[in-house]
Amino acid sequence: MLNYSTYRNENSQQWVTFLHGAGGSSSIWFKQIKSFSQSFNLLLIDLRGHGKSKNHISNISKSIYTFDAIADEVIEVLDYLKITTSHFLGISLGTIVIRTIAEKSPERVKSMIMGGAVLKLNFRSRFLMSLGNTTKSILPYMWMYKMFAFIIMPNRNHKESRLLFIREAKKLYQKEFNRWFKLTSEVVPLLRVFRQKSIGIPTLYVMGEQDYMFLPSVRKVVKHHQEAVLQVIPNCGHVVNIENPQLFNKITLNYLQRF
Repeated sequence: MLNYSTYRNENSQQWVTFLHGAGGSSSIWFKQIKSFSQSFNLLLIDLRGHGKSKNHISNISKSIYTFDAIADEVIEVLDYLKITTSHFLGISLGTIVIRTIAEKSPERVKSMIMGGAVLKLNFRSRFLMSLGNTTKSILPYMWMYKMFAFIIMPNRNHKESRLLFIREAKKLYQKEFNRWFKLTSEVVPLLRVFRQKSIGIPTLYVMGEQDYMFLPSVRKVVKHHQEAVLQVIPNCGHVVNIENPQLFNKITLNYLQRF
């Protein structure tokens, strides 16, 4: 089973489940724990091969790598903890996993908060994926990861989040990075379905004003999905929960008060 951490609030029966992005771990939520734990029970999960879940890699190394399989592993943790429903909060790739969970088990998802949401790969991101698939067996994975990090988070004010993800990505194994990278072949058709299909679950997108690769597609989707709303944080890039945690926490917690 995946590694997880919980923070329990005796005065609340509601849970918020946090899912990190590619190369990260549950440690990226350190600026959210104090604020969120005052009102909710928290579940922080390390996705397969990431963080402390890499210690379980021998048990899952032969498993197929699909978003369905990854979603099932998250649901397994919920079942183990007897969490029937939860709010879900994700960053980047974590938002794809959350949407997959919502497709598979919508009754488990009370709301979705999507930070730095990935809904479409533009030309530049597709080129990066193609380049990565071509060179992943030749170049060290950290060389590629650092390049991706600088392209997605290029500005000076993105430095903290960029360095955090690079530091966490160093804990991955080369083979594990390659397995995750194979998921890129599944991403394009999957995201097309996500953009076209309104799922009916309350959804908050929290995007950085400078998230030039992914913000435009989110703006378009929100216009057509009635259950979705968008909040844009000024002077922020892709990893909004790290670059402006005070405003990110305020926006997301105010949204959760609706429930």
